[in-house]
Amino acid sequence: MRILLLCHAFNSLSQRLYSELAARGHRLSVEYDIADTVAEEAVALFRPELIIAPYLRRAIPESIWRRHCCLIVHPGIVGDRGASALDWAIQDGERTWGVTVLQATGEMDGGPVWAAETFPMRRAKKSSLYRHEVSEAATRAVIRAVERFTAGGFVPAPVDDADPAIRGRARPTMKQADRAIDWQQDGTARILARLNAADGFPGVADELFGEPCLLFDGSPEDTLRAGKPGEVIAWRETAILRATVDGAVWIGHLRRRAAVDSLKLPATQVLAEQLATIPEAPLDSYSPSAGRTWQDIRYEEAGRVGFLHFDFYNGAMNTRQCRRLQAAYRWAQQRPVRVLVLMGGRDHWSNGIHLASIEAAESPADESWANINAIDDLAEAIITSADQITVAALQGNCGAGGCFLARAADLVWARAGVLLNPHYRNMGNLYGSEYWTYLLPARVGSEGAQAIMRDRLPMSAAAGVAAGFLDACLTGDAEAFRIDVARRAAELAAAPDFAVRLQAKRAQRLADEAAQPLASYRAAELAEMQRNFYGFDPSYHVARFHFVHKTPNSWTPRHLAIHRDLGWSVPQ
Repeated sequence: MRILLLCHAFNSLSQRLYSELAARGHRLSVEYDIADTVAEEAVALFRPELIIAPYLRRAIPESIWRRHCCLIVHPGIVGDRGASALDWAIQDGERTWGVTVLQATGEMDGGPVWAAETFPMRRAKKSSLYRHEVSEAATRAVIRAVERFTAGGFVPAPVDDADPAIRGRARPTMKQADRAIDWQQDGTARILARLNAADGFPGVADELFGEPCLLFDGSPEDTLRAGKPGEVIAWRETAILRATVDGAVWIGHLRRRAAVDSLKLPATQVLAEQLATIPEAPLDSYSPSAGRTWQDIRYEEAGRVGFLHFDFYNGAMNTRQCRRLQAAYRWAQQRPVRVLVLMGGRDHWSNGIHLASIEAAESPADESWANINAIDDLAEAIITSADQITVAALQGNCGAGGCFLARAADLVWARAGVLLNPHYRNMGNLYGSEYWTYLLPARVGSEGAQAIMRDRLPMSAAAGVAAGFLDACLTGDAEAFRIDVARRAAELAAAPDFAVRLQAKRAQRLADEAAQPLASYRAAELAEMQRNFYGFDPSYHVARFHFVHKTPNSWTPRHLAIHRDLGWSVPQ
């Protein structure tokens, strides 16, 4: 079928559905919901048989839903209505939640139901739930709804037909007053629930050192507890620790409320001056802490396999984080292990350089240069590892330079459901580095590499294996994935031919170096990047500004809106 995706932005859920539906042979085009007239024009050009709205912030125009079947993906159980569905579910401590696919009508979230899925709630940030449980449930529900639509004859059930005992209800948009934290009364669990419900957007309005701010990225702390409730009692790397009435919580990111153009940044970066008198709480090693604490880099070992975890917020890696991860990697290389597994984080493996920290720098061009060289150094360390077989295990999504940082490993295993965006051009025609000109053609061929960079489309794990970019697509369940990775890595370390395999890896690296030095790939890439950062064309800086400030879309990129391609026509 011809399916039009109408969405506020091409976010992780929209990309997941795009990939899943395309894999099933559907012809897809995307239009950003900018204005009624734009959406109407897209429908007229594409003439879709079905319209799916995975992520909208306003109602579909009546001029469209009266003439076409429009399926809305709502992140709530059947009968739940309102824009803050997932926020309320997290903050109220719902044990079960779900996703409903319903048909657009004149009543917001009140149309007949085409499909619905439920899932057990996990105590986690909203962004994490959205990328895992919500995404998986939405994918299953949308595929079922599309199959029912294709088969014909299905009659969607009215919302009111659902069992009243398990049916949701209409709830208002959550306001900051609903999210407010009373540091003198609220316990740690209640505070974390509010931080989790507001994570990603809009954050929790609060005050630190007399300055209004928005709080994001909360994590529990089990051991450090001294201090008055609400007081900042310590800091570690990018996060600050605030005392509660019964413990403490880490807050990883902040945004100043006073400045209209302020950015969400690491908390210690925002409060650098105020933290001068606050004690640091460094960790003694990379080993996991005995109790729950915030730790963005940690190392575990099982037999002859080492696991290096690095959980950076939204997968963005600033200069210091790259340097710290490189140091941790070098340390892990000295351990008596045969296989070194780079686990990344649960929600993201890596999305490359840290655009928000770059935007906030005194010289964004200089910070861009420092950041790209730091991540290149990390990639080089992985590529040139000679004493272990390295594995990148993608638990979460991966984008831009993060994809090629992963590909620097000998093997890349991805969880089914993970999305990759192995390209750079969407960021103002950024050329990219991380040795992609060495790594990508070797895996997918020169024509395949050109297609990936040109098309700029999301790639599912299954598609990544088919293209040759990934080595394996494993189970979609997060916990089962980690177990499978550990089993496979242990088998690899214990394999009788391990020494032969390691020697073959060394020989291949020497042959590649003789054919073209690794340094020459980097020099050529950085020459292009230098033009992006310091040249006359400001496209990268403009695109970065709009990206980090979340400027509303004013048009849909042509590689997504194929109905707007010149000369494109719908087959009769």
